[in-house]
Amino acid sequence: MIYNVLEYGAVGDGFNNDGSAIQLAIDACSQNGGGRVLLPGGRIYRSGTLVLKSNVELHLEMGAVLKGSDNLEDFSLLTKGKVQISEVNIPTYDNCDYNGKPTLYFIYCKDCENVALTGFGKIDGNEEIFYGTITKWHIDGSFYPRVPLLFLEHVTHLTLHQVTLTGSAFWTTHMVGCRDVLIEGIRIINNLRLANCDGIDPDHCSNVRISNCHIECADDCIVFKNTQGAMEYGPCENIVVDNCTMISTSAAIKFGTESEAPFRNITISNCNISRTNRAISLQLRDKGFIENVTFANLNIETRMFSKIYWWGEAEPIAITAVKRRNDTNVGFIRNVRFQNINCSGENGILIYGDESVNIHNITFDGVHVHLKRTSDWSTIYHDLRPNEGNVILEDSLRGIYARNARDITFQNFSLAIEPEMEKEIVEAISIENCENVVVNS
Repeated sequence: MIYNVLEYGAVGDGFNNDGSAIQLAIDACSQNGGGRVLLPGGRIYRSGTLVLKSNVELHLEMGAVLKGSDNLEDFSLLTKGKVQISEVNIPTYDNCDYNGKPTLYFIYCKDCENVALTGFGKIDGNEEIFYGTITKWHIDGSFYPRVPLLFLEHVTHLTLHQVTLTGSAFWTTHMVGCRDVLIEGIRIINNLRLANCDGIDPDHCSNVRISNCHIECADDCIVFKNTQGAMEYGPCENIVVDNCTMISTSAAIKFGTESEAPFRNITISNCNISRTNRAISLQLRDKGFIENVTFANLNIETRMFSKIYWWGEAEPIAITAVKRRNDTNVGFIRNVRFQNINCSGENGILIYGDESVNIHNITFDGVHVHLKRTSDWSTIYHDLRPNEGNVILEDSLRGIYARNARDITFQNFSLAIEPEMEKEIVEAISIENCENVVVNS
């Protein structure tokens, strides 16, 4: 059955709050066994928190816009009208510890099955009302954590298809403990200056397919998480990402930094990454581990965005496993393969482990790195944030820099350096405190 929100009292004039009417349609749909809740095209529906239910497809027709309210109180449905926020006194690039539990929500779903968001319409998070400090390169939020666009917890058989997600003030699609997820053909278009508005965050999720999507955002486009607040859901595993295009002011594909449980059995293939501050980043900072991961058939273009505001130094591939704090028991990264990857940008490959030598069995096969200047920022640094002291090491530009790792193999590897970059290189390939590292062209 189709449940048209206009028949439940929605106006769609872009001014009135249609949240109650849309929720009535969702509730009726679920109570009657399921169906499609329809937002007809050509209208702007304003709303605060909406709670999705089992067996409900929320469908936005072409030209329909579901936009977040201008009033912060409208996102506090689950806290019974209480707005609980923590103001940002330290920039989030210096302190972004987060347990994965926001206090305010836009579209929310928990403990459900057979849930879908579909259609060629748009969901807009109304980012402007959350702005804090603004600079030329970066916009921080006024509080942290802010309102995620979609927060979906413990949902089985979840589908996101075709919709455009935009204007998110925080993580755009945060999926926690979800099982059997299909995300296909969606567009995420966020502000490349607004911090923390990740694209897709599978957090303790399994059996996930992400295909044929375009994602532009800051910080990261697709980032796998294992947050402390959701440990009951187990590892992040059995995930496929393919045929996507990505642009980011931080990382296009990232593991972490929240890494309290294992990441395993994940494949990323046939993607194009451009205008990105760091393309692939495995950032292990906690007690979990990363294993059995494959990256294949990728084209990567990186560039520096700023020295302070965004993590990363234009590396096409960065694998780091260091302690978040001095008392952290950091895990390991092993059995990772990079195959048929073309890299062009302002920095080389970084592999940096803990003194325990906790990065091992990493293979690069058919990886080509082309160093060329595309910005005015210096590239003589290695960014290890977040860690104790938020260290950015000053060094020289490298094609490969490996430290505290073992059993690393580069085969069919090539490195090309443009003349304007050669003066910044002291040593093209640098191996420190490593065992069994082989580089073959």
